[in-house]
Amino acid sequence: MHELVTDVIDVNAEFAVARKALWDLLLEPQTYPRLFAGIGACELIDTGPDSRIANVRIGTAESGIRTHQLLLTVRRWYESLELQCPGTGSFVSIRLRGDEERTKIVVTVFAAGRLHPAIAEQSNAVVVAWVNKGLRRALDVIRGARTSTVVNAENSPLRRQVSVAKQMVTVGVGRTANLATGVKQVRSLTKWGFNLAGGYAAAAAHAPDRIAVIDDHGTRTFAEMHTRTSALAGAMARLDLGFGDTIGLLARNHAGMVECMVAAGKLGVDVALLNVGLSGRQIEDIVQRHRLAALFVDGDLEQLVRYLHADLHRFNTDGHPPAPHRSTIDDLIAQGHTEFHRPSRAGRLIVLTSGTSGTPKGARRPQPKGFATIAALLSRIPLPMEQPMLIPAPLFHTWGLAGLQISTPLRATVVLPGRFDAEDCLRLVAEHRVASMIVVPTMVNRILDLPAAVRARYDTSSLRAVVSCGAPLAGATVLRFMDAYGDILYNVYGSTEVSWATIATPEDLRTAPTTAGRPPLGTRVAVLGPDQRPVPVGVTGHIFVGNHMLFDGYVNSAPPAEADGMLDTGDLGYLDVAGRLFVAGRDDEMIISGGENVFPRPVEEALAHLPQVSEVAVVGVPDQEFGQRLAAFVVKREGAGLDSDMIRAYIRHRLSRFSVPRDVTFLPSLPRGETGKIIKQVLTGPQAGEAALPPSLGGPHLFT
Repeated sequence: MHELVTDVIDVNAEFAVARKALWDLLLEPQTYPRLFAGIGACELIDTGPDSRIANVRIGTAESGIRTHQLLLTVRRWYESLELQCPGTGSFVSIRLRGDEERTKIVVTVFAAGRLHPAIAEQSNAVVVAWVNKGLRRALDVIRGARTSTVVNAENSPLRRQVSVAKQMVTVGVGRTANLATGVKQVRSLTKWGFNLAGGYAAAAAHAPDRIAVIDDHGTRTFAEMHTRTSALAGAMARLDLGFGDTIGLLARNHAGMVECMVAAGKLGVDVALLNVGLSGRQIEDIVQRHRLAALFVDGDLEQLVRYLHADLHRFNTDGHPPAPHRSTIDDLIAQGHTEFHRPSRAGRLIVLTSGTSGTPKGARRPQPKGFATIAALLSRIPLPMEQPMLIPAPLFHTWGLAGLQISTPLRATVVLPGRFDAEDCLRLVAEHRVASMIVVPTMVNRILDLPAAVRARYDTSSLRAVVSCGAPLAGATVLRFMDAYGDILYNVYGSTEVSWATIATPEDLRTAPTTAGRPPLGTRVAVLGPDQRPVPVGVTGHIFVGNHMLFDGYVNSAPPAEADGMLDTGDLGYLDVAGRLFVAGRDDEMIISGGENVFPRPVEEALAHLPQVSEVAVVGVPDQEFGQRLAAFVVKREGAGLDSDMIRAYIRHRLSRFSVPRDVTFLPSLPRGETGKIIKQVLTGPQAGEAALPPSLGGPHLFT
């Protein structure tokens, strides 16, 4: 049995590095959670010429997490500093001696055991080793060690296969009541593949009468989905649609939209999923670029395609045709043509990129690679078998589509609201005893914005997982949601091009609320420098991702940069000592102000902590003096007293002077696309003041 940690511990070390380089790292509180294990997050509260004040989160979800205020004070520049924790009386003294070649460092730790019970149970040797490991990682940063790569079985096919098998057994995917049912499932997957068509066919073989889809109009069983989509595929074939053709699908979430995707897949026809927030002109460009052979459109979206060439066949998807002569998919299914040639390859789904940094591009999504695809997500998110799943995220978006794809092997009943409304979402959870919910971050915010009395009306105790993807979740939002609904929030970081990259579990988010998480099974994440080689842990670089679900390329555009089998996400970020990824922002969002690299996201995170702020977006704008500067667009909570000077003073004390937004604009809402992502170029465009206001983009109904 070891001796418990004492009140005073000295750590002495000597390194062949310049003193100033080591000093510069240790002077900034943000360094510590990146390089020292057990420190989950650091939030700057105030900065001064010789001091910093920060809140740090120490511990893990298992051992408990404590938030302490830390005061960093310079005693003698380049020679000594102190880290004090007034709340516990603990402190760390750091003294440096040396020159441009070697540095001696003495670290004195006082009352470390008061910071957390888990530390108090350790020995002096454990604390000494912890300090030394953190210092060595600081040396890695100075020396440029290539350590920013984290792999979850991506380079080991055998380990990956074993892990997939274990995951499937644990969850129960593939479990059958008898041999005959199991044979039917395997035959369905063999015939149609591991895609939506195969998923619904296999589920129909296992549980034909189980409800597959609930939408605003009614329900469909798995057997009905399989039968109807085969009839729809047959009708499409009679219309001379087949392998090599592409159709456009412009619809909101409902069973008819799902049936179009499944039927086209059975026939080998590709489907371009059109964002319902696109303009008529953008849709016309996509029709020409993809050479669409037909359009399947919801009735109330018909105005978006009314000026397209009359020879382009149109079919109604939701049973509400704009004119009596317009054929619906129910009309096509009623023809009863179930015979068609099965192609050698199933039809692919083409998802449009968000277009927040340019014109939306069509990205071909790959077919899921057997059970490995679902095993990857389930390795980080324990979605339950045969339990209802609510998908308010739009199916034309990569994340909504991913939720639908994963629902079929789980044999989950999918609840599809046509439009998102925060209160209605809670009502659906209570009514259908929903176990999992697939959302985008704006939906999380909208739910939290509901009055507490409204949220209390609905029993959400059935929820086991609320999974968010599509944009960053503010750390303040993460903690508010989990405090309200329990530790059931998961944050997925990915893109149309790479599918998933990392997943943050509730444990990750409790420890480090702004993290994007760790890679799931079969995924490799690396942070690379300009030479496309890994940077040190804790250093910001370009995020690259490799897995078996990388996209099959754009339809008419060059693919993103590639390095060692990984694709560039277009984002900048860093890995911490625990292998957690943190996203700093898009590489094209970083600005250079007065020679300093400045990211908007830390400013957005800081402002999100203000109770008067409902939403915020920060962007870079040209500046004659500094080259570029930050501009903040803020949505205040009702009745909040907040002005531009308060915003600027708040950021000035928390971040660098280059992070202070010189322009602060208050808006009633922020411009958002149909997936809830803020369209920042609208804020800085020539019509910025007017374009930010349409209720269809920022009002209570996100997907109207």
